[in-house]
Amino acid sequence: MVSIAAEHASAVDRDARFPHEAFGAARAAHLLGMQIPVEFGGEGAGLGEVVDLCYMLGRVCASSAMIFSMHQIMVAILVRHARSSPWHQDFMRRIAKEQLLIASSTTENQTGGDVRASACCVDSDGRRMTLDKNATVMSYGAEADALMTTARRAPEAAPSDQVLVALMKADYSLEPVNSWNVMGMRGTCSTGFALRASGASDQVLPQPYEKIHTQSMMPVAHLTWGATWTGIAAGAVARARMFVRNAARHSNGQLPPGTAHLTQAVMTLRTLRGQLSSALQRFESAGLSGEILESLDFQTAFNLLKVSSSEMAIDTVLSALRATGLSGYRDDGEFSIARNLRDVLSSSIMINNDRILANATQAAMLVDIPAFLQD
Repeated sequence: MVSIAAEHASAVDRDARFPHEAFGAARAAHLLGMQIPVEFGGEGAGLGEVVDLCYMLGRVCASSAMIFSMHQIMVAILVRHARSSPWHQDFMRRIAKEQLLIASSTTENQTGGDVRASACCVDSDGRRMTLDKNATVMSYGAEADALMTTARRAPEAAPSDQVLVALMKADYSLEPVNSWNVMGMRGTCSTGFALRASGASDQVLPQPYEKIHTQSMMPVAHLTWGATWTGIAAGAVARARMFVRNAARHSNGQLPPGTAHLTQAVMTLRTLRGQLSSALQRFESAGLSGEILESLDFQTAFNLLKVSSSEMAIDTVLSALRATGLSGYRDDGEFSIARNLRDVLSSSIMINNDRILANATQAAMLVDIPAFLQD
């Protein structure tokens, strides 16, 4: 998948189109069902393998990496929160067998992008349910084979009393409400849609979204997104290193003026990789322990992981750009870092850092400062 994604990355970016070739390769390699348990026909892969793939894809095609990440977040939720539900067991079997691509819809116009509040609701008679949603952003919605969406539990429920609903393509219709002509991550095709759906009431995941969000959605998203942005940064550093080596070969070993910026880029990339690796180990060690995953310290750490990893990835790409100078600034040529920069800038915009920091402020005031370095 990675080599195919690299081959078509420029066209995906230029035409702002879905990376069909990369996901054809992913299906052929059974990667879309890699996390599905073996008992349901999948590969039983762990999150660490998913994170590594997001990183490798991010180095060559950020849009492919982000789509792969968002799909795998939804699969992780099914595996961790719906294994006891017969409907969702069948859903997982279909994902593994048919290599279904799953989109997500967690934001809507009325809530201003707050994923922990819903305006739309599930209207159920106990057997069948319907929902209508104004989904302002739904990445690769038109290309997905199924989607999972948040909604209020019932018409009388509060905005924060949410559930997550799995929908097959035959269960819903999508009417485009805006386009996707943006600076970076162009191949994610994150168009807005009016979503109208109906299905069986059993399609609602058995656990409340509050638990799903804190235990899986947020930490898995921040790990896979962080790996994607780290991959983008690694791709930029690799090009900057090629540029410096090439310049030195053509000037009798004399290094170009921006070489110090390459050193800075390598340093921040190493720090970023270490930060994500440590966070992944912490998440895997927690397992399914709600006490650990829902603790104030864990939630604060993983929310701030998103902010720090995105900002550090941006800084790394900017350092790589300074190392390459005009050759990296160009939108063509083997040393161009233009696409890396446009894509990585999305990391603090598409999932807004200011909102995360504002929400984390109160929690940060309550978290104890360790007395010792290794506490």
